[in-house]
Amino acid sequence: MADPTGFLTTARETAARRPVDVRIRDWREVYDEFGAERLRAQAGRCMDCGIPFCHQGCPLGNLIPEWNDLVWRDDEREAAERLHATNNFPEFTGRLCPAPCETACVLGINADPVTIKQVELSIADGAWDHGWVEAVPATTSTGRAVAVVGSGPAGLAAAQQLTRAGHAVTVFERADRIGGLLRYGIPEFKMEKWVLDRRLAQMSAEGTVFRTGVDVGVDLTVEDLRDAHDAVVLAGGATEPRDLPVPGRELAGIHFAMDYLPPANRVQQGDLEASPISAAGKRVIIIGGGDTGADCLGTAHRQGAAAVTQLEILPLPPDRRPEATPWPTWPLILRTSGAHEEGGERVFSVNTERFLGADGRVSGLLLHEVRPVDGRFEKIEGSERVVDADLVLIAMGFVGPARAGLLANLGVDFDQGNVARSPDWSTSVPGVFVAGDMGRGQSLIVWAIAEGRSAAAAVDRYLMGDTTLPAPVTVTDRPL
Repeated sequence: MADPTGFLTTARETAARRPVDVRIRDWREVYDEFGAERLRAQAGRCMDCGIPFCHQGCPLGNLIPEWNDLVWRDDEREAAERLHATNNFPEFTGRLCPAPCETACVLGINADPVTIKQVELSIADGAWDHGWVEAVPATTSTGRAVAVVGSGPAGLAAAQQLTRAGHAVTVFERADRIGGLLRYGIPEFKMEKWVLDRRLAQMSAEGTVFRTGVDVGVDLTVEDLRDAHDAVVLAGGATEPRDLPVPGRELAGIHFAMDYLPPANRVQQGDLEASPISAAGKRVIIIGGGDTGADCLGTAHRQGAAAVTQLEILPLPPDRRPEATPWPTWPLILRTSGAHEEGGERVFSVNTERFLGADGRVSGLLLHEVRPVDGRFEKIEGSERVVDADLVLIAMGFVGPARAGLLANLGVDFDQGNVARSPDWSTSVPGVFVAGDMGRGQSLIVWAIAEGRSAAAAVDRYLMGDTTLPAPVTVTDRPL
């Protein structure tokens, strides 16, 4: 155990965000540094529970009490070793994961949970700063070749595990840079891209080969892909956006979130001088109250939007954990991100009835209020109103992977819109496996990494007859 009385004497602290009027003028990450002494004190709040439910909250099975104890004892190098033992990319999850481990923390039953996410991030970044993160090349080669299609967190995790097992791994990415949603979907203010690039450099040094600008199934046939590789891992994500097919949808100025966010990231990468879809000076409506909607919100603030409103069909969630989602499950509560803190209005329990336009462009939305009735949303008559809009962003989630090209040509089976998979992570096509959102559906980065690691173990077993690679989750695992 770390500090035996830490959970009694130390209050929970998290990293402070930079002032709003400062951070919306740049695209740097929003959080200030978290000092070493504060970090040690927060790690000391860990109770080293007899049954650490944080392990179950984390799909990766992170050894949280162990590295909390090591941080409190000033042994951050060993803490970094324990952290990397279960997580290939803790600097990603420390920035981007919503921390289901914290909502499962035993201390959270009747007090503020341990600041697990902040400790994780500080360990990971400290390891890089001290030069402790090095390439781990395989000692021997198996002579087997594996293709990983997709370079998001699931694909990268699978690729790193398989490379370290001695296989010749090539990652194929249809975009011009590696990273998937980490590169072009996550705004710079949530994770600056040098964080991704330094990890990719480590993977290259280990022997993973990256090929960009290759749309498998179009630029490279699936026959050629399979002929050149002994196994294939599909990790292309769930990229088909959920649409809103109401009257006026054809008007100009209405865009999917993933048509809006990538150009903004390309500006920060130096590819574009300005985004072709900009919120500058515009009245912006974001349809969807999740993380992607919040990413659009923060981006619109930095582009200089005149006003931003975020719409959500669900009711306003409570501030405290409701009885319907008891500990240690993920609580359905109101979550306020840094983007929400920066401004804009959030409107709950509303539905878009139609888009309004003038001269072929969107000029507003006709909304009405709704109430939940027997699992559906019922219109409240007489609640209609019009809101003005110059730019509408649809951020209503994703319905599954794109089927044209790769998946259609492979002939894989589907299950509820996603690529169907067996308990060994294999698809209906022999030698082809699937991990992450492409098989699971839209989910969290921590689940993508966990699935990538587990699929890698399955591929290694398929190729070699056995494996020593860890498999933290099963195909049927779901969040608590």
